[in-house]
Amino acid sequence: MQRNSILNERHRQLGSKLDGDTWNNMPIPWSYHSDAHEEVVATRTRAGLYDVSALNIVNVSGPDAEAVIDQLVTIDVTRLKPGSARLAAEVNEAGALVDDIMVIRDAADRFRLSHGSGATPVTLAQLAAGRNVQVQSDQDIHILSLQGPLAAAVLQPHASAKLADIAYFHHTDSTLFGKTVVIGRGGYSGELGYEVWCKAADAVFLWDAILAAGKAQGVIPCSWNALELTRVEAALLFFPFEMPEGDTTPWEVNMDWAVDLDKAGDYIGKAAVLASKGKERVKQAGMLVRHSAAVEAGAPIFDGGAQVGVVTTASYSRLLMQSLAMVHLNTANAVIGRSYTIRSTAGDFSALVVPTPFYDPLRRRTHG
Repeated sequence: MQRNSILNERHRQLGSKLDGDTWNNMPIPWSYHSDAHEEVVATRTRAGLYDVSALNIVNVSGPDAEAVIDQLVTIDVTRLKPGSARLAAEVNEAGALVDDIMVIRDAADRFRLSHGSGATPVTLAQLAAGRNVQVQSDQDIHILSLQGPLAAAVLQPHASAKLADIAYFHHTDSTLFGKTVVIGRGGYSGELGYEVWCKAADAVFLWDAILAAGKAQGVIPCSWNALELTRVEAALLFFPFEMPEGDTTPWEVNMDWAVDLDKAGDYIGKAAVLASKGKERVKQAGMLVRHSAAVEAGAPIFDGGAQVGVVTTASYSRLLMQSLAMVHLNTANAVIGRSYTIRSTAGDFSALVVPTPFYDPLRRRTHG
């Protein structure tokens, strides 16, 4: 069943045809009349406003909510405090990643799950069966993401909450331009950013109000092509594109932080995922490609005549003036400073393994 953002008319006015690939059954504004690279500059130097309402949001509440979610993910949900959130790995019985998921805790017995296009709905329904828990997909919620160094300055005069008090991956109830919202600090750009969770009925008003409030500072609406450029610069994973093997483990994509090794409670795939630690077949890495454009995802990587990896996602960053590639390399080949050859449809290009993220390597802009 197709979903639609209430902001579609705004996206059409900005030049989006909304006729490209959908995500989570929602048409996406992949491009506007403006240049996506200029939208990246706005995000990095001022602020850009994104509609990320295509995320799947599930409300989970009731006395058994914590226990059910704790069985779903690899982090210890019992440690999560109200008003905070964590990214978690979600694996199957074989210990392979099956979805990316953000666990957001609003109260002792009330959670929101933000997830991609993986197994969460089916698995969550199975875990909730017969338990004292309510699981409801939220088809009304809209999420406006203001990303960039001026985001707080633009929002604060119109928000009842003190944004400076919201830590990274934390959120709070607030009003914004007089509308009841939840404001969370986070995003998908590698910048300081805030996500405004609102009702569909308020989304167009808030979209217009945020852009009007930031117009003098150069805040602009930004497309998903710009979001993709920023997330690659920040080396942020996107399920399933960074997991092309189909049975990728968290350790193979450097998601050690998403598995609590000391978690006492049981969860799906616990024994398998813990046993797979130290047995990585591939490792997620970043490469700078000596080329004036992006190579394509799926391009093989060679060391002489032997294939040693594959490109998972790539882009050309006009901001960094570099062709960037997120890749999977055989574990022995994932060494900073090594050079390999990417065999793209446009030709063979030398590429160097480098630390990630490509932009803001210490993640100071997001974490403060």
